[in-house]
Amino acid sequence: MEIGGSSESPAETKKSKSKTPRKPKDAQLLKQKSPAEFFADNKNIAGFDNPGKCLYTTVRELVENALDSAESISELPVIEITIEEIGRSKFNSMIGLADHERVDAELYDDFETAKAREKRLAKEARLQETQAKNAALGRKGKAPTAVKPIKSREASYYRVTCKDNGRGMPHDDIPNMFGRVLSGTKYGLKQTRGKFGLGAKMALIWSKMSTGLPIEIFSSMKGQNYSTFCRLDIDIHRNIPHIHVHEKRENEEKWHGAEIQIVIEGNWTTYRSKILHYMRQMAVITPYAQFLFKFLSESPDKNVTVRFARRTDIMPPAPLETKYHPSAVDLLLIKKLIAETSKQNLLQFLQHEFVNVGKSYAERLIGEMGPDFSPKMPVKSLTSQQIVRIQQLFRQAKFDDPSGDCLSPAGEYNLRLGIIKELHPDMVATYSGSAQVFEGHPFIVEAGLSLGGRDVKQGLNIFRFANRIPLLFEQGADVVTRTAIKRINWNNYKINQSQDRIGVFVSIVSTKIPFKGTGKEYIGDDISEIASAVKTAIQQCCSQLKSKIVKRIQAREQQERKRSLNKYIPNATGAIYEILKEMSRTHASKKQRCEGKDGELLKQVSAKLVTEETLREKLAQHVEQVDYEMALEYATQTGVNEEPREDIYIPPLEAEHNFTEFYSPVFVFRFVH
Repeated sequence: MEIGGSSESPAETKKSKSKTPRKPKDAQLLKQKSPAEFFADNKNIAGFDNPGKCLYTTVRELVENALDSAESISELPVIEITIEEIGRSKFNSMIGLADHERVDAELYDDFETAKAREKRLAKEARLQETQAKNAALGRKGKAPTAVKPIKSREASYYRVTCKDNGRGMPHDDIPNMFGRVLSGTKYGLKQTRGKFGLGAKMALIWSKMSTGLPIEIFSSMKGQNYSTFCRLDIDIHRNIPHIHVHEKRENEEKWHGAEIQIVIEGNWTTYRSKILHYMRQMAVITPYAQFLFKFLSESPDKNVTVRFARRTDIMPPAPLETKYHPSAVDLLLIKKLIAETSKQNLLQFLQHEFVNVGKSYAERLIGEMGPDFSPKMPVKSLTSQQIVRIQQLFRQAKFDDPSGDCLSPAGEYNLRLGIIKELHPDMVATYSGSAQVFEGHPFIVEAGLSLGGRDVKQGLNIFRFANRIPLLFEQGADVVTRTAIKRINWNNYKINQSQDRIGVFVSIVSTKIPFKGTGKEYIGDDISEIASAVKTAIQQCCSQLKSKIVKRIQAREQQERKRSLNKYIPNATGAIYEILKEMSRTHASKKQRCEGKDGELLKQVSAKLVTEETLREKLAQHVEQVDYEMALEYATQTGVNEEPREDIYIPPLEAEHNFTEFYSPVFVFRFVH
């Protein structure tokens, strides 16, 4: 027995010391993802769910960036978007890959076994035999259904090009603007079409995942004598741009704007209608823009070219960046504002970093915060506890609502013009509400309602816009859809919800659109302020249309009455003339004498100066006169033209004048110097 020593043998001790300590099985390495890597793994967040949706979202993001760029310099947008189909052979040559014939056909998912081929040919033979029998017997049988071929999972590739006449991009900023996720110019409290700093960056990530090809950018800013060409892709793991070419070139044409070209995997067949609907709805909400859309296929008969012409040169005023409302800030935002502010003391900070906080109200707020606060205390010296106190007071105190001056709605004029331009409806009504507030953010709801028109289906056709961009997906859960279907009694406005062809257009603009889901595809129905404003806007349009519909119904009834009276004129004049002839005979025989005008009339009947034809003409003239007097009285009472379609006179865009514009929600008054 060993005393005071280890029970292990020397050999065992030596063996145990040579072993490296093992980590427990539960322990895991701490890993970190870059923003680009995160969005590559979760691309559905930005609307890149499948190849078809990726093609649609790429087009959408490029078009919206182009519109923002042109509007930022008050330039009427001219945007060309082209989708070019790229076959497998051409794609392989682009990436330097030689075409390869199949060696083992059974490896491929579209391989057809001998048994399957025999079954398919037998089915085709039976169909042909049935068709021949029906033709011989003179029967009209059902058209034979084509045997579906085995689907192949072979990818389809497309080159997407978007060219605009906007601001362009600074030469040195282009790599980071496209090759670094979550970097952009749209951050801040302002109405913008984009919010995540993704857009073209996600298209580049998808391009890297599906084709491996870089993006190409041509750009030139206004007044520059050179243009920039940049070819780059993105290092997803490090979230930095990988630049292939970045150089300056001559710009002899003095062109300004950007042209972006990217090759991605997509599916034009399944998303063709969505892309064309998107372009059409964009033309509705931006009638001051000119769009040219082209799809170029390997088969020329499948090519598509659609031009959406400009119909006005009146652009909405540019949205303005605004300050935060005290009721809409949290602790992180307050700390960020403190770190970035140039103001020295607390009083100046409250006055200049928040909206609707004047000097006297800021002093009252500081007095309410407690003895640890004073107007002159350095704002950078605030402790975490003091910042919590400020945020608590912001939540409980009363503040004036922010104004809607920072917002830029489309305007009734543009919305109305866009609806008329693209749909050609029989009737149209528009309404623009005043600015309202939810959670400290201002918003404006505009609505349009149309009846009839081109390519409009029976029932409700709902068109939704948020910050002047169309929303095409997840319509059922949207506040506009639910309001139009469940909260509007269309019968009260003489509108048949199931039979009439109704177009419902609702545009919401705000410094913060409360999208549900990060795909930015629908606005939730859980914010009562927005739901109420949408309902009011649609009802206002319905009331306008109701008056027009009632006038049309009255005019139709008036025409029916006139038609009915004219139908009975021959019978009525025949009966009256027979009575007059009988009375004239009794008058001539002196059995029953008539005096005055009656006697004169009977003499004219006897002398055949008044005939049945004369009575028919007089009665028809009387019906016309009564109808005219009723119409004149109605028009005098209402003072509104009964024509459902309104004439709009637009001056030629080429004419150049010096003028001053005065904007109203309903019209734009232009004073020409």
